[in-house]
Amino acid sequence: MRMRDSGFETRESSAEYPWAAPLHPQSPIPNPVVHSLGLVEYQSTWDAMKTFTAQRNAETRDEIWLLQHPPTFTQGQAGLPEHLLDAHGIPVVKIDRGGQITYHAPGQIVAYLLLDLRRWKINVRELVRLMEQSVIEVLAEHGIVALGREDAPGVYVGDAKIAALGLKIRHGCCYHGLSLNVDMDMAPFSYINPCGYQGLRVTQMKDFGVTATLPEIEKQLAQRIISLLQLHLVRQGAVV
Repeated sequence: MRMRDSGFETRESSAEYPWAAPLHPQSPIPNPVVHSLGLVEYQSTWDAMKTFTAQRNAETRDEIWLLQHPPTFTQGQAGLPEHLLDAHGIPVVKIDRGGQITYHAPGQIVAYLLLDLRRWKINVRELVRLMEQSVIEVLAEHGIVALGREDAPGVYVGDAKIAALGLKIRHGCCYHGLSLNVDMDMAPFSYINPCGYQGLRVTQMKDFGVTATLPEIEKQLAQRIISLLQLHLVRQGAVV
C-alpha cells in the first residue's frame, strides 16, 4: 500500500490510527498521522524519510511511522568503525543520524518521528527528553522502572539500555527517532559496542515478563509521544 503523503511503498498494509485526535478542537496545530508499517527494509525506509522531509512544506502534516526492520546495524554520522566488532554477515548501513552504532531486528519497535519542530515549538534537546519520557511512561505501564541519562541519550533499566534514539534535523524538521527492544534476538548486540559504549548491557521488555503484543505496545508508544507533544504545546502557550 502506498502512503498518501510520504510516497513510501511497503509490502505490509499500512494502518492509520483513528484515536490520534487533537488535544483541543480549535487547535491550529495538525495532529500527527500515525502509520503502522509492519516489517520493512531499512534502506527503503530511510530513503522515504529523506524524501518526505525534502518535499514537505509548512502545510505538510507531521507523521509518526511505527515499524520493525530485518536484522540491520546502523552507524551514525560520527560512528567509529571500531565499535563494530564483527558483523556476522548482518548488513551495516551508514546513515545520517547522530550517534554511533546500534542494532535493529524483528521484535524491536521503531518509531520514526517526522515532525516540524517549529510547529511544536520544541528544540532538539527537549524533543530528545520527550522521546525518552514517552518510553519511560510506556515501560511504567508494564511495571518496569526506567530512567534517562544526561550523559548518554536513551532509556535504561538499571545499567542496561532498553531504548536507543537518534535524530536528523533538516530545515527545522526532524526524522529518524527511537527504537524500543520488546522481544527480539539480543545476541547481535554482543557483536558491537552498543551506541559506542564498550560492555554496555542491553535488555528488552520480555526479560521483565512483559507479554503484551507489539501492536499493543506500538499503540501505547504513539499515544504517549503525541500526548507529550501536545502537553509541550500547552506549556508553551500555543494551545489554550
